[in-house]
Amino acid sequence: MQNKTITLFLTAVCFFAFFLFGVTDNLKGPTLPFMLEELKIDYVMGGNIFFGEYLGFLIATLITGILADRYGLKLVIVLAGLFLAIGVGGYSTFTTPALLALSLFIVGMGLGAFELGPNAVIVSLYHEQKGLYLNLMAVMHGLGSMLAPIFASLLFSIGITWRAVYRWDLVPILILILGAFLLRFPKSDERSALDFRAIPKVAFKHRLPLYYAAMLFYVAAEIGLASWMVVYLQQERNMDAAASNNQLALFFGLLMLGRLLGGFIVKRFGYLRSTLIASLLAALSLSIGIFTNLSIFISLTGFFFSIIFPTLTASVSDSEHENINTVLGVLFTFSGLGGMFGPWLVAWSSDRFGLQTGFSAAILLSLLTFLFILILNQRSRHEPDS
Repeated sequence: MQNKTITLFLTAVCFFAFFLFGVTDNLKGPTLPFMLEELKIDYVMGGNIFFGEYLGFLIATLITGILADRYGLKLVIVLAGLFLAIGVGGYSTFTTPALLALSLFIVGMGLGAFELGPNAVIVSLYHEQKGLYLNLMAVMHGLGSMLAPIFASLLFSIGITWRAVYRWDLVPILILILGAFLLRFPKSDERSALDFRAIPKVAFKHRLPLYYAAMLFYVAAEIGLASWMVVYLQQERNMDAAASNNQLALFFGLLMLGRLLGGFIVKRFGYLRSTLIASLLAALSLSIGIFTNLSIFISLTGFFFSIIFPTLTASVSDSEHENINTVLGVLFTFSGLGGMFGPWLVAWSSDRFGLQTGFSAAILLSLLTFLFILILNQRSRHEPDS
């Protein structure tokens, strides 16, 4: 049983990891226009470079779930920090699309391990209040995501290059590695011999595939929107760099605010009902922002997106009690698929049909999220938990 001091420090490390997750993942959007200009590449090539990150994310979430069940969560979080440091170092140095994509692949490996590790630690530490604490931890992701474009815009204004912006990220990464290395993490309830061959039996039973589909389309919508918002606002709405980055910062600020309030909202209305309403309102807000001159509604979508990811995570951990790290790993693997698919879909659609149409793909993804949560909600009323 962890004493209160160790629990506090573990919680702080997990919260800091998610803050760092938000910063690192969302430096891409503000730096994207500069990267495209420097390398003289089109939307599709930019999307292909981003694809590397989410491929790494996908692989890491699948592997780290099994590693966590076998060897513990400390290894996962330390490895996450090491991958992040190597990937950020490469992305801020290399000059060819292939090597940039490889660097983001390594960054994705680190982020994927961060997605699994801190979530699993919080679930382990706070059995009865995991919905609240998962939303509060996600607030830190929102804070990091909000500060990333503000930080980048500030450095751009004083002549700092996009590569140097990324190098600043190495300092907190090293702090996180040190903190995780020094702490003792909770042990898994079981040291299973689970391997890849057992994953279909363990992780695809009951309603779990519906959770995976909802998570995939949600993450595709959020990451597709966040990755291309700055480019969209600059090229379709004629905003300057400062204004467009401020809009992205507002999106993540509202994401953070929504998660701060979300734990209490979810407690009142329940996991699935809360995410059902949130996904529908997100699609509506995004539609208003894209198809009218009220661009502010694009940023407002962040408030409605806010609770979906942590609340679906809490719902899965409530319904599954065996090999939970592996199940969460598969859940986050599908979120990685969404992270790959969303920016790619926006890039592909923009290249063929124009940026206005391509960016609108986020609306479709939001509606698909709503659809699968609706099906999940209906089935949950008639099927018992495992």
